[in-house]
Amino acid sequence: MLSDPIADMLTRIRNALMIEHKSVAIPYAKIKEEMARVLVEEGYVNSFEVTTPNESKPYLKNIEIKLKYFGERRERQPVITGLKRVSKPGRRVYVGKDEIPWVLSGMGIAILTTNRGVITGHQARQLGIGGEVLCYVW
Repeated sequence: MLSDPIADMLTRIRNALMIEHKSVAIPYAKIKEEMARVLVEEGYVNSFEVTTPNESKPYLKNIEIKLKYFGERRERQPVITGLKRVSKPGRRVYVGKDEIPWVLSGMGIAILTTNRGVITGHQARQLGIGGEVLCYVW
């Protein structure tokens, strides 16, 4: 059992980007699916889909994330240059609507979980709500 499944998701994405995989499989959880949706909406990954690798066990699902790169074959670079987990199981980080952090002066995003769901820091500022900062992506 994992003690921090979100950190595991970020580490799997980071490792797959380092060795230039086309996609990465992550064990399913609803919050991970919502984080993948935010990454697709913001243009950091191409797409994602929920898959069932073993038809005899439909309760075991994966999230298959298609990673995004730019540049030609030899100079290919990942779109995501960094991922950082902020709120951890041992230390939760909550922010109010006026304390939502800017990531790299607006070049990255903060992913928050709020009472309106999993959204970016920019969307939370527009809605005027705060929440728990899950991670930074740039």
